[in-house]
Amino acid sequence: MLYARALAEHHGLSDDEIQTITHAAALHDLGKLDIPDAILQKPARLTPAEFKIIQLHPVTGHERLTNLGVTDPLILGLVRHHHERVDGAGYPDGLASTNIPLPARIFAVIDTFDALTSIRPYRREVGEAAAEHAIRILDQDTGTHYCPHCVDLFTSLYRTGKLDYILHYFNDTADLPAFASSDADALIDRANRN
Repeated sequence: MLYARALAEHHGLSDDEIQTITHAAALHDLGKLDIPDAILQKPARLTPAEFKIIQLHPVTGHERLTNLGVTDPLILGLVRHHHERVDGAGYPDGLASTNIPLPARIFAVIDTFDALTSIRPYRREVGEAAAEHAIRILDQDTGTHYCPHCVDLFTSLYRTGKLDYILHYFNDTADLPAFASSDADALIDRANRN
């Protein structure tokens, strides 16, 4: 949320847009409530069937919000489209370029940086080395995965130290507990049949 707020401010969005993007950032992975922990916490590479299940979370998150009466297109667009790619090869709708809502294009950069600098079941690296690696990944995938303007803005914030407080004081530092498999096998079987 803090990265989203910083980038939205740096992008020159209005106070209302900044506040809404901050709320949407907090809700972006709401659909992961529907994904079994055995997949979310898997310490190894996901199988193709498991990845199909993960790819459902933007749609289920969007559905959960609309069922709760959320109508704000900025929130709904960020939640549904934060895994779209500017080259059109993303999911769930294969949107490309400026057809991807701006908040989702902004958040895609943030989501990747945060994922690469935070502890995950499959990765434990944090700190400056992880941040530099994340910036290299963003640069490498600019124009295919990520909006070049959003990457440039984010990189500028990072290089000028304006994100240091987030990176140093709000990143994960503790190991995650191991999770047991639940109903993941049933979902994997269902995904394999589809």
